[in-house]
Amino acid sequence: MPAPQMPDWYEIRIKEAIREKSLTWFEEFAITQTTSGETLLTGPIADQSALHGLLAKIRDLNLTLISVNRMDDH
Repeated sequence: MPAPQMPDWYEIRIKEAIREKSLTWFEEFAITQTTSGETLLTGPIADQSALHGLLAKIRDLNLTLISVNRMDDH
């Protein structure tokens, strides 16, 4: 049986700040508010299905997605 694959790390940039009550949706990520008012979510995402689930959360909160970048080094 092959060894489990390590999750890829991503940086996801959102145009707005995430409201306090919605932060629990993203508690597995490091959350950084930029000086320009954007939000960066940084952390591991297990697979493409999990990535699509996260993007659906962002959509459901009516947030504006700027970029999704897989990080080579974390």
